[in-house]
Amino acid sequence: QVQLVESGGGLVQPGGSLRLSCAASELTLDYSALGWFRQAPGKEREGISCISRSDGSTYYADSVKGRFTISRDNAKNTVYLQMNSLKPEDTATYYCARRASTICLPVVPKTYAYWGQGTQVIVSS
Repeated sequence: QVQLVESGGGLVQPGGSLRLSCAASELTLDYSALGWFRQAPGKEREGISCISRSDGSTYYADSVKGRFTISRDNAKNTVYLQMNSLKPEDTATYYCARRASTICLPVVPKTYAYWGQGTQVIVSS
């Protein structure tokens, strides 16, 4: 069974940066599309970014476009989310997920089968 483990969350001031990592337990990461989602208290889980395996194309939600960057290192079985210019509204639990496809869209939770446990990000002064 594929296991995904997120790390890198924490408390950061507005305008700061964090890099989230998602390590996969199996080499099948190499053949999968991967996504990052977040869920704030009282809100639905939303897809914010994904990266396809087919052509390496990426997607970003409008709320994070220009500030977040997704990348993957297949040799390390790891996907990253670099988050810059963080805002208080970015506060949420962040999850990585794997899709049983080489194409990452649509980045909606029901299309992703494997999930990590989440890592909390708090943006506050």
